[in-house]
Amino acid sequence: MNATNRRDVAKAARREELLAAAARLMAERGYASVRLEDIGAAVGVSGPAMYRHFSNKHDLLAQMLIDVSRRLLAGGTAVIDSRDDPSTAIRRLIAFHVDFALTEPDLIEVQYRDLSSLDNDARHDVRRLQRHYVDLWVDVMMALLGVPRADASTRAQAVFGLINSSPRLPDLPTERARALLATMALGAMTVDLPD
Repeated sequence: MNATNRRDVAKAARREELLAAAARLMAERGYASVRLEDIGAAVGVSGPAMYRHFSNKHDLLAQMLIDVSRRLLAGGTAVIDSRDDPSTAIRRLIAFHVDFALTEPDLIEVQYRDLSSLDNDARHDVRRLQRHYVDLWVDVMMALLGVPRADASTRAQAVFGLINSSPRLPDLPTERARALLATMALGAMTVDLPD
């Protein structure tokens, strides 16, 4: 690997480290209470060095939430692209999202609380990516359950609410939480409605 590639890799790693620190601090204190300098200090970077990665705090929040939305869409798309039958696909989508929720609770908290702090363009980008992610789930549920799109969308949103509540749930061992959330999500998603 040449020097330019090593620098690019190091810069990308530092950016990821800064985003993780920002998510942690913003989840704890809220977006408005965290300064770029606080984030830099958390990983040993000076305040001015933060501007090598982000133009300002709004830019950092936008990159954070757009990045996580892209990662969710990419992961969901990978599940769909595997061409599993709908029953297997929905289980894999649930497992993917549960794993995300259990490993990225800070991002869930920031998304929930601070999405409104984004400017209109960034918020639009996040919402567009989220809609595409939801549509992956809706299409699978329609194929699996034979329900109308509105019904499938309601089920998907409710399941996201259930899974994304994990940062506020009592502490459980990770594997127990993973199994419990996945089982509850599948049950909620596939429940038969009374006639």
